[in-house]
Amino acid sequence: MQIKIFAAQWGNNELPAPVFIERVKAAGFDGIEMSLPLDAAQRDDWTRQIADAGLDLIVAQWETVFHPSFAPHKAALAELLHNACAAKPLHVNSHTGKDYFTPEQNRELLELAADIARQHGVPIVHEIHRSRFSGHPMLLLPYLRHMPELRLTADLSHWCCACESLLEDQPETLAQTLPHVRHIHARVGHPQGPQVSDFRAPEARAALEAHLSWWDEVIRLRRAAGAAVMTLTPEFGPAPYTQTLPYTQQQVSDPWQQNVAMLQLLRQRYA
Repeated sequence: MQIKIFAAQWGNNELPAPVFIERVKAAGFDGIEMSLPLDAAQRDDWTRQIADAGLDLIVAQWETVFHPSFAPHKAALAELLHNACAAKPLHVNSHTGKDYFTPEQNRELLELAADIARQHGVPIVHEIHRSRFSGHPMLLLPYLRHMPELRLTADLSHWCCACESLLEDQPETLAQTLPHVRHIHARVGHPQGPQVSDFRAPEARAALEAHLSWWDEVIRLRRAAGAAVMTLTPEFGPAPYTQTLPYTQQQVSDPWQQNVAMLQLLRQRYA
């Protein structure tokens, strides 16, 4: 199974396409995960430059966060997913639904995404994320029972925060969830937040080991299933995910350096 590791544009949004793409290639990533511009010409320009650089693309859809009520959320999701799939990425990573939508409403959104994925022949995976339909294990599990074909992006740092633990008390939850994972956001969370200050620090060791054990299991499951490719995106983000010092607002660590360091760890571990 081929392991492909992607660079998140999040935190680098101010960089022009040629500058960011060169940065990604120099670091040794296999591709870019990003949300595409709303303007069609700009979308085409980004996708062309990424392809010309020999990089793969994962499109991120998160903009539905700006639509808190159901009908506008559904309309925006349809437009954004069609645009994302039209770029022919490896897959689309979607922030889908809300934790306060009804189960019926969230299932309607998930079925909409499945239909769009079939139309375009592009897989759509749904990110485990706070405030979405998957923001807590007990929110997600009923959807997995009703929709066994549901495919997920594992950003389990969010569950650490939501459950105020490293999930050591929920092995059954993980056993039900991890077989559905098709993409990993390789960020390390802790019981009080979705991102440790520096995953290389001794005080982050327990959190890092927990996350590595989950990622190891996903990789094992995908290899056993005969998957051709597994994708991971180191996703240490800017402030406020990265903590800042009081008054100065200086970040306590550099998110890009964290992501490159995680790339190197993943390469060594899963080569």
